[in-house]
Amino acid sequence: MAFRDVGWVWEGLGFDPGVQPSIYGVGEGAKYFGLERVNLLFHPTNEITLGKLSDKREVIAPIMDYSFAELRDEEGRFGFGHKCDQSPEALSREAEKLSRLSLQFPNVAGAIIDDAHGMFRYEQYDESVPADIYAALRSANPNLKLWIVVYTHELEMPQWQAVVPHMDVANLWIWNCENIPHLEEYVQQCAEVFPGREIIVGSYMRDYPSVAPVPLDLMAVQYETMHRLWQEGKIAGYSILAGCLIDQHPQQAESIRSFIAQH
Repeated sequence: MAFRDVGWVWEGLGFDPGVQPSIYGVGEGAKYFGLERVNLLFHPTNEITLGKLSDKREVIAPIMDYSFAELRDEEGRFGFGHKCDQSPEALSREAEKLSRLSLQFPNVAGAIIDDAHGMFRYEQYDESVPADIYAALRSANPNLKLWIVVYTHELEMPQWQAVVPHMDVANLWIWNCENIPHLEEYVQQCAEVFPGREIIVGSYMRDYPSVAPVPLDLMAVQYETMHRLWQEGKIAGYSILAGCLIDQHPQQAESIRSFIAQH
């Protein structure tokens, strides 16, 4: 098995501040990096979207309820922004829908909750919520896996204790790129918080706190560390954010593509 076989790429057009519209559409990030597994984000999950990804080996789809909002400035110019419902009710509803869709699209391997701390903020959240979401996801297809996005600075949150029994993959992200040299320590901590669960390490091309590309030297450190940890069996793979940033940060994208090709 090669390093490319355990790589995922986030697919979808993001609308984060400072990020320009991309020429890369859903599914094109995987083609660029030479990968066959994708995390679909930023768009509603439906037959059209999943059909567009039917050529991929595996798809992990969102169970946040995405929609788009038109934004206008004082001069009447407009654009679009994301709306994302992460309420427990929406997550369960979308999980059940995805479970049904996975019977039609057999390459759908699971679901992802991006920024899982979002659901903790709702008044109706209690310890039964993770169990309800997990049951909904597996209602039509018991083989689906649930991915939870976890940031390294959130690993000590007590709420994870109720989540662990009702998830399969911890998708671990380092929010501040300056902390990349501590990746191995974070992976060890993540394994302690989520015992027995797969760990997929997230890889940013854009450092959002500094609103700048991730420095190439730090990116090299991350990929060398991820590759070694994968070889040692400490992580199950990696996930790249995102296809829509390839043309925004071409040096970072090419660096990742080259590393994957060489390993």
